[in-house]
Amino acid sequence: MTGVRLGIDPGDARIGVARCDAAGILATPVETVRRGRGDLDRIAQLREEHEAVEVVVGLPRSLSGNEGPAAAKVRTFARKLARRLGDVPVRLVDERLTTVSAESMLRASGRTAKNQRSVVDQAAAVLILQNVLDTERRTGAAPGQLLEETDV
Repeated sequence: MTGVRLGIDPGDARIGVARCDAAGILATPVETVRRGRGDLDRIAQLREEHEAVEVVVGLPRSLSGNEGPAAAKVRTFARKLARRLGDVPVRLVDERLTTVSAESMLRASGRTAKNQRSVVDQAAAVLILQNVLDTERRTGAAPGQLLEETDV
């Protein structure tokens, strides 16, 4: 798929947002949205501003691949987001260890993640989206689960 896409890392307090270039090569951070009233509207606004053709939402799974309570929350969030975005496809993708990887990446660059949670959220969103882009380039297929009209 070509065109700008958004990557979303939904958490209980904040939502990290990233985007890729129209060629689907590189994901970059956009912003961190505070979770709560107006969060879906802000993401919809970002989707319009960046003219994104798809939104990719990270789905937390355990190392064994099972889904727990956090995944159920994200599925609910993704369904609400899909309803809010209308015709824009929303895809759920495995986000195992992205927050841990984002924190590690920030530490390696000399930044402390502890006091920069919003930066961690954006970095996790970048990792989620970059993984999708790399997987598509390598396999020719989009990873994850596209939410269908029956899901929303």
